[in-house]
Amino acid sequence: MPQPSRKQQQMMMRQLQEAQKMQEELEAKLQAEVIEASAGGGMVKVKISGALALQTIEIDPEAVDPDDVELLQDMVLAAVNEAIRAASERSAQAQQQLQASLLGPLAGQLGGLGL
Repeated sequence: MPQPSRKQQQMMMRQLQEAQKMQEELEAKLQAEVIEASAGGGMVKVKISGALALQTIEIDPEAVDPDDVELLQDMVLAAVNEAIRAASERSAQAQQQLQASLLGPLAGQLGGLGL
């Protein structure tokens, strides 16, 4: 297997550094995003950050029934779980897009090296 030339090594190193920078930028962007989810026909709304930090919970006063607290608890739980699912899905999609954009140039370089 041929060894990569110094120029090829430098080019791959630059591409890896660029990939790392892009990964860091993506993570910062995702953490700054706010994802909203609701349950009970919008009676319970939650917002979480891309870093999965719960930011707000809004409960419509109509959802508060002292005789059925369990229903309210279920709606809050459902809204939080949906927000977490949506944030996780958004992160996974962004990671896939980043990988696809990075693997194209790197695959060409690695293929040229017989890897």
